[in-house]
Amino acid sequence: MIQKEILLSYGAVYKKYKQGEFIFMEGDNPEFYFEVVEGVVKMVNIHDSGKEFIQGSFSAGCSFGEPVLFVNRPYPASAVAQTDCVVLRIFKELLLRIMQDFPEQKDKFLKLFSERLYNKALIAREISGYNPEHRIMTVIEMFKNKHSDTNQPCKIDLTRQQIADMTGLRVETVIRTMKEMERKGIILIHQGKVFF
Repeated sequence: MIQKEILLSYGAVYKKYKQGEFIFMEGDNPEFYFEVVEGVVKMVNIHDSGKEFIQGSFSAGCSFGEPVLFVNRPYPASAVAQTDCVVLRIFKELLLRIMQDFPEQKDKFLKLFSERLYNKALIAREISGYNPEHRIMTVIEMFKNKHSDTNQPCKIDLTRQQIADMTGLRVETVIRTMKEMERKGIILIHQGKVFF
């Protein structure tokens, strides 16, 4: 999102997180801008039952949790290291200074926020009334659009559990539905990996 060299020149620091470690918790007040350097971070809501709802998954070059920096509200979800990861972290005030010094960053954030808002609307629509196959296809298509700009088959690097957590379905329902989708020729499953 923002070039590493710019972040570092304004005082950003590298932070390492182990898989499963919280970067921030739902309800915390935002102090920092975060950008993934290595690994994967997920934004989740964890219900009292322990069930997770994944709001998003972010890999190298992606920022996460930044919308609340501009509205001074607590985080609506937690950020958790999905894998061991390295993150660049910079104080909110320094991010705002970067945006003053590099106005083109505002345009990048506007586009990013618009894409995320659009994707949230798609997911909300899916959960509110579509069948499991339709919900799963929406997640698969969003993943492919984010990670591949060709029409060639793309490996969908999401586990069945992650798809369940993103669609509000039970993992058993995801497994059963994806087998049916493969039977119909919609997706390909090879050695446990999904291709679309």
